[in-house]
Amino acid sequence: MNSAEKQLAILLEFGKVINKTKSLDDVLESMANFARDILQADRCSIFIYDKNKDELWSKVAHEVHPIRITAKRGLAGYAALSKETQIVVDAYNDYRFNREVDKATGYLTHTILSVPLLDNQENTIGVFQALNKKQGIFTNVDAELLLLISNYAASAIENAILYDKLRDTQTKIINKLASAAEFKDQETSKHTKRVGLYSALLAEKYGLSQEDIAKIELAAPMHDAGKIGIADKILLKPDKLSKNEFEMMKTHTQLGHDLLFDEENEYLKAAALIALEHHEKWDGTGYPHGKKGEEISIFGRIVAIADVFDALISVRPYKEPWSFEKAHTLLNENSGTHFDPALIALFNENIEKIRTIYQELKD
Repeated sequence: MNSAEKQLAILLEFGKVINKTKSLDDVLESMANFARDILQADRCSIFIYDKNKDELWSKVAHEVHPIRITAKRGLAGYAALSKETQIVVDAYNDYRFNREVDKATGYLTHTILSVPLLDNQENTIGVFQALNKKQGIFTNVDAELLLLISNYAASAIENAILYDKLRDTQTKIINKLASAAEFKDQETSKHTKRVGLYSALLAEKYGLSQEDIAKIELAAPMHDAGKIGIADKILLKPDKLSKNEFEMMKTHTQLGHDLLFDEENEYLKAAALIALEHHEKWDGTGYPHGKKGEEISIFGRIVAIADVFDALISVRPYKEPWSFEKAHTLLNENSGTHFDPALIALFNENIEKIRTIYQELKD
């Protein structure tokens, strides 16, 4: 088999490996494992380059805890800054080698192959590194093979970085939407933050996925976004609302849903669902649609508990705050009527964690 045929065979095999994985961490770990086996290296690492700090941190590293190192020293640093492949045949007799890493990890490095990971603008985003060839030294052929694999790694990392930036932007926008409702209702960001954290805790204990836990923590603070559309004379009224005023107040659930819903954004879809359902009740007597039991989404059932609890212990224009204990008692008194009893049981089991969130973010 000639060199081109060998490279094609390796890429085909590599494609089979990474197609079986989904998350970025799993993909990069698969890449590191594949590179280690193909190159007959003892271990491989994939570093991410932090340009602002001029540092490299290990996203994947065989048998080593994540480490952060300067890019101004060491082979990985040379590869990152020069954007050139680095090959070392005797680490401790090479001026480029940083012995401090071995001291920190307890490892003994002999041979090294470091390849820069470049984005489509030829900017360094990381380094792919192999250590200690099992037989002989790393060669130019090994470097070509690692470069092939590195192209996949660079693409995966670049996409992940872009996704993280997009998610951060979305998060900022979503938090500003939540803040808009607070200005109207004289609530505080601490209240909405607490609701998000209570909700995330209950979601975790209920067994929801990490993705759904992240969604509910971000989306729960927007449960009252629809209050933007409620007149101040109703929203800020210190006395009990009349029947007509209460009917107007109830429309904030549908208003919030309509404001937030976006078919293409999973976070906004979750926020819209929560806005619509957080006043539904387990026994079907809530609003706006009188849903009952598990007809109400798990997001809506969780946030109903978190919101009522924190509203009770918070100052409002129409009431003084309740004590933590009194609010907790009310939740239990309404288990099976207003609230999902299984979720109230989880709330009770984790009451000290709830208390910690409250104390750390107390108004």
